[in-house]
Amino acid sequence: MVKVLEVPLQMDLAEFAAFLWRHQIPHRIVEQPDRQELWVAHDISADRVRGLFELWQQGVDLDRLDLRSRHRQPSSTIGFWRQQPLTLLLILFSCIATLLIGFGDNMEWLRQLTIAELIQQRNELYTTGLAGTFESGQLWRLVTPIFLHFNAPHLLFNMLWVWVVGSRIEQRQGAWVLLGLVLLSGILANLAQYVASGPLFGGMSGVVFALLGYSWLWDRRHPRQQFELPSALMPLMVGWLVLGFTGVLEGMGMGAIANTAHLTGLLVGLAYVPLVGRILKP
Repeated sequence: MVKVLEVPLQMDLAEFAAFLWRHQIPHRIVEQPDRQELWVAHDISADRVRGLFELWQQGVDLDRLDLRSRHRQPSSTIGFWRQQPLTLLLILFSCIATLLIGFGDNMEWLRQLTIAELIQQRNELYTTGLAGTFESGQLWRLVTPIFLHFNAPHLLFNMLWVWVVGSRIEQRQGAWVLLGLVLLSGILANLAQYVASGPLFGGMSGVVFALLGYSWLWDRRHPRQQFELPSALMPLMVGWLVLGFTGVLEGMGMGAIANTAHLTGLLVGLAYVPLVGRILKP
């Protein structure tokens, strides 16, 4: 959401809020210790609402105005991209990288994007390890495994969660919050999974667990500025982790599960909440 204005606590906004609801303008009034804040949805023109507020303060009968939905910003493809460009880029990069590696069949591209370079000799695979990644300066490898997916269901599942949760974080808190969470959780989850299983892994599941963990804890610590996601997310995540670590998911034919990346991502997402809270000061 976008903050439109701040007013003293003693000002009664009930009439103005009722007007906004009558004209289907989504908003929220947040009371701080020393002020009230009016927030509107991202697809609402903050300047337009601010202008209506000034007219209301001047005693103008707002119900006599012909708004005709002018409070909404014009929808267009460009506007759509501007609302959640980072979320869409994450999805686009994942699809492109996954197609380039041919879901794991194209070794030439795969060896360029894994956390450590892979060397194939005859029927054996070798790796330069993390030392080779740092010595060669190929630091992008610390991030790129999050874009690699080895089957279509895995890609679709992860991209769905990135779209649902990532877009909400980007719209309501900004692209920089989402970018920081993606990079931090992606790098740490990749490093943890490398220690656990070696360099041949991929997927944005660790980032997805970070997004879910972050949004779940944020909603509980900041109830006035929620992402409004289902409260059952945490039991779902914990249940999935348990099934993964016990081997049930692999036994069901779902292939190798990056359990360490999932757990690391979840912990990073939870730890990210107080960090962002200190910056945004909600």
